[in-house]
Amino acid sequence: MAVKIRLARRGRKKAAQFDIVVADSRSPRDGRFIEKIGTYNPQTNPATINFDGDKAFDWIMKGAQPTDTVRAMLSYRGVLYRKHLQLGVIKGAISQDVADQRFTDWKEQKDAKIEGKRTSLGTAKEEARQQRLAAETKVNEARAEAQRAKQAALEAANAPAAPAAEGETTDAEASAETTEEAGA
Repeated sequence: MAVKIRLARRGRKKAAQFDIVVADSRSPRDGRFIEKIGTYNPQTNPATINFDGDKAFDWIMKGAQPTDTVRAMLSYRGVLYRKHLQLGVIKGAISQDVADQRFTDWKEQKDAKIEGKRTSLGTAKEEARQQRLAAETKVNEARAEAQRAKQAALEAANAPAAPAAEGETTDAEASAETTEEAGA
């Protein structure tokens, strides 16, 4: 019986999520499986990959063949590197302690790299949000200034001439006074 480590689809249309399962290669994609070892969500950035590395390692060492996508995930999480180191231990090329130390060093570097990507994506997203907010504020201020100018122009057009101070006469009042004096 050929055993595969592969993905089984679940989730609704256009929002796929996958289970990482160990199954007989003859069973259908979403059908019967031997063991579920994890989940994969490609909708997030970076993609969320959760699986039991020890179970995956055990199945790989027993001869289970991963599909191309699952092989990439196992390589990303270090299961295939761990297999490589374990084969070196079995052949006697290195000791188990050296293999474990190499794997933990690699794992720490990989986790730091993944966390760096997460934080850079988060900061890039925040910077983009701040830029959008600043641009929106600038547009709103321009609109408000245009509205104020328009309102001032309307008030200037609709407002009657300002009344003169006491003792000063406006041109209209002065002409009216002169006509009255001339007529009298």
